[in-house]
Amino acid sequence: MQPMKLRLPLFISKNLSVRLSLVLVIAVGTLLMSSLVVMLHYSRKAVKEEAQQKALQTLEGMVQRVDNILLSVEQTSGNFYFNLLPFLGSPDKMMDFSRKLVESNPYIAGCAIAFKPYFYGADREFFMAYVYRSGDDFESTDAPIIQAETFGNQPYTQQVWYTEPMANGRSVWLNPMKGIEADVEPIVTFCLPIFGFDGKPVGVVGVDVSISMLSQIVLESKPSPNSYCTVLDGDGSYIIHPDTAKYRQTVFSVAEREADPSVKKAGEAMMSGTTGYKPFYMYGTDYYVFYMPFKRAAVTGRSMEKLDWSAGIIYPEDDIFGDYNRLLYYLIIISVIGLLLLLVIFRTVTHRYLLPLRMLTHSAQHIAKGNFSETIPAASRRDEVGYLQNNFRHMQQSLSTQMGELERLKNGLQERGKELRVAYEHAKKADRMKTAFLHNMTIKMVEPSNTIIKDVNDLCGDSQEFDQEGISVLANDIQKNGEDIAELLNNLLKMSDDDSRKEASHD
Repeated sequence: MQPMKLRLPLFISKNLSVRLSLVLVIAVGTLLMSSLVVMLHYSRKAVKEEAQQKALQTLEGMVQRVDNILLSVEQTSGNFYFNLLPFLGSPDKMMDFSRKLVESNPYIAGCAIAFKPYFYGADREFFMAYVYRSGDDFESTDAPIIQAETFGNQPYTQQVWYTEPMANGRSVWLNPMKGIEADVEPIVTFCLPIFGFDGKPVGVVGVDVSISMLSQIVLESKPSPNSYCTVLDGDGSYIIHPDTAKYRQTVFSVAEREADPSVKKAGEAMMSGTTGYKPFYMYGTDYYVFYMPFKRAAVTGRSMEKLDWSAGIIYPEDDIFGDYNRLLYYLIIISVIGLLLLLVIFRTVTHRYLLPLRMLTHSAQHIAKGNFSETIPAASRRDEVGYLQNNFRHMQQSLSTQMGELERLKNGLQERGKELRVAYEHAKKADRMKTAFLHNMTIKMVEPSNTIIKDVNDLCGDSQEFDQEGISVLANDIQKNGEDIAELLNNLLKMSDDDSRKEASHD
């Protein structure tokens, strides 16, 4: 089985300028594509690094802004806490402190001061002074502050914002909505345990910060039009997110709905406590999440308990590589158009430079057909093609001259051949005549020779039978036949001498 050979189209295989143009375009295209691949590789890497740097800077700014709010809430709560301690025995004062605490800081959405059961006597099992700011504009001092006795649908003694500080005796930021089924504004709460005279927790001050308000602030921190910031708790639940429907969800519940493992991996990477980025796919779009731990600023007197929060920027891939991809498409289109233009230019230039070769090709074809007088002009170029054209012209002139001489020689040979043919015919005719003459002479000589032989035999046989007269008759007869033969031979010699003289005269 013979190997298959690559067959070019007939137009390409028979056109040298097209083949040269294709070779040049392929070489230039290979070099161009190699350069583009290297350039685009490092450009994409630089774009990703720039996006990561911009995202981390945005994250740091966002974390600082949120931490400033948290610090403001912590300091305000701490100041009121120390003012509160002398009045622990007055329930009415607790309500006033709650209201004043909410009024003093525009970032505080609500405040709850709750004590352990029967703290104010056996006839009063529960006590909680809870006030909250109504409305969406939490920074406005005109928002009404409402007083309430309950929070959520469970007793406060069963809610995490109360139980954890009471158990640990430490201030902590918590999501108070964990495990509570209630249609209330999502909040994050700063919880301060209230210690009694014996040094044991007797109550909790819970200061609420609206997640919606934090999200509005965070929403302003975005490095691109379609990106957004988010903050996750240590269990993957959303603390801050521009979509309020996500507040009671975790990144893992979203991953289960999306049925894409990349979302779960991105969530796990965010909660790993490291800084980096992770690609993932969600809602039919490719994203990158750039993440870092939520680190609070170290301030004197601030409780630096670990929050286990993670801040991240969700970056659509199109926001990062959109311009890059569009540039890539433009480069591909420009490269294709450029290569086509190069092909046209190379084809035009090579066709023009190869015109002498095409002329020489046609001339060679005419010469091969016998047109040795084909005119080849002198070349005006001084390159290799010009030298080839001039040398081909000299060769054609020499060939034409030699072919003219050959033509004349051929004509002479043809004339000589005609003469030789005539001479040959004459020679053949003479030879035939000679043959006929010799045949005739031979025939004429046979009869006298036979007679002489007979007469000699008779004389030699029995001479007694013949008398003198008979012998004389035989002798005369022999003499006469001998003379006839001699005459025939003389005539033959004479004719032979005449032919020799004629041939000598021709020579």
